[in-house]
Amino acid sequence: MSKTKTYDFDKLVARENTNCVKWDLRETFFGKADILPLWVADMDFETPDFIIEKIKDRMEHPVLGYTIRPDSFNEAFIQWAKQKYQWDVDKEWMNFSPGVVSAVTLAVMACTLPGDEVIVQPPVYFPFFRCVKGLNRVLKHNPLREKDGRLCMDLEHLEEIITPKTKMLILCNPHNPGGSAWNENELKALGDICEKHQILVLSDEIHSDLVFEPHKHIPFAKAVPSGRVKSITCMAASKSFNLAGMSTSLVIIPDKQTFKLYNEMLQTVHINMGNILGSIATETAYAEGWNWLHQLMDYLTANRDYLSNFVKIRLDSVRMLMPEATYLAWLDLSKTGLSEEDLNKLMVEKAGVALNSGTMFGQGGEGFMRINFACPRSILTEALEKIEKALNTV
Repeated sequence: MSKTKTYDFDKLVARENTNCVKWDLRETFFGKADILPLWVADMDFETPDFIIEKIKDRMEHPVLGYTIRPDSFNEAFIQWAKQKYQWDVDKEWMNFSPGVVSAVTLAVMACTLPGDEVIVQPPVYFPFFRCVKGLNRVLKHNPLREKDGRLCMDLEHLEEIITPKTKMLILCNPHNPGGSAWNENELKALGDICEKHQILVLSDEIHSDLVFEPHKHIPFAKAVPSGRVKSITCMAASKSFNLAGMSTSLVIIPDKQTFKLYNEMLQTVHINMGNILGSIATETAYAEGWNWLHQLMDYLTANRDYLSNFVKIRLDSVRMLMPEATYLAWLDLSKTGLSEEDLNKLMVEKAGVALNSGTMFGQGGEGFMRINFACPRSILTEALEKIEKALNTV
């Protein structure tokens, strides 16, 4: 069925009162519940039916005891990586984490020491900051620079801030919130610097399947082999197939010594087993998800283009960086002249829309907001019209 079925991404799914972070915590985070939530990075689309069916099948068995991930779990991802990214992954490289942020934290714990320096590239996914600072490592910033409407790495600055204490760089590939899909030349240039200074690259590639044509996702570990730079790659089916609640991520570590360090930390904190349904959902996504993902990307592409055209034509004080990947767009509202506090008030109180404030993502986020366009077009349209009306009062 999953190979031929046509999916309806215009369908409205009621998510209220399901303990949904995105919808049920609106009042907690924004002070009011009657607003459209375009903030948390999950999709307002139904999780694919073929995944739900496999979960239901497993639930027919009356015992939910300790379980293992079968060989077919790893094999499904290995085949996916080969076909999707032309990346040959050895099963001996594969490990686990309940989530990408958990994997980042475990990797920082396992591969660095208190006082070591870890580099991030803001504006970037904000949990990275706590993963480093919360473990008493020194957080160093290598801010991205905008060039021709795209966030790019500043490699000259990167060279300047590296010291003998610099042990790790956390890469967001593709980039959240800017939407840059790092190309092979960029990754290799980054790899040259990390090789020179013996810096481990921890690459968050959770958005790897959500890349818009003609761009392609290139895993860092494919562009820069482990013989040159040690790397840890974090991936998951959670963004691509709306499985965030399944708490299942994959960690790929080609270097044996680095693998051992990570695995020992994973065992120490005893979160290596995962959960039954997350394993089933993830394996099914990678084994059967091609048709669904293809249709999803067509819909997201249309939503991205609709959003971009709306901003260009109807929101004079807003500029959007065109995302090459992810279902998130980085909106520049600096022309409004509003402070961060006033921008947030405008969106929540006047527009009735919940977005992420740019400053959450660190340096370079001032005057920006992040919007999630992975929702039915009717919701996106309503939100944009509300934003337009609110901005007209400024």
